Amino acid sequence: MAETTRKKPLTKALREKTRAVAGVAEEKKAKDIRAFDVRGLTLMADVFVLCTAGSEPQMRALADAARQTLRESGSPALRTEGDHHCGWMIVDCGDVLFHVFREGARAFYDLDRMWADAPEVNLARRTRAKAKDGAAE
Repeated sequence: MAETTRKKPLTKALREKTRAVAGVAEEKKAKDIRAFDVRGLTLMADVFVLCTAGSEPQMRALADAARQTLRESGSPALRTEGDHHCGWMIVDCGDVLFHVFREGARAFYDLDRMWADAPEVNLARRTRAKAKDGAAE
């Protein structure tokens, strides 16, 4: 049963929330932005969005911007875990978990490998929309 659930496309609302969170990471110049569809693999969330920040201030800016974006969309973040001093933060968006790492913490926790069997969510449509609007890549 879990396999069948996992293979269904993301709902429009979940896809939009995932892309909004990934868009925050892109706008704030995070690196290596990836999203995994973890439905049926964990009860924590449906999608994990991962990114790497180059500094502690950038980590704070990413978490703050994600919370602001979610609040403005009417779906406020539930909580934030971790700390920019320890190299990782998680913004709990309910069905989406936004993981913000410093490079060393991302390598240490290695969620990319841990969730490698999960389908990766295609975030390309957001990039195409930006390019269409004339924004530089």
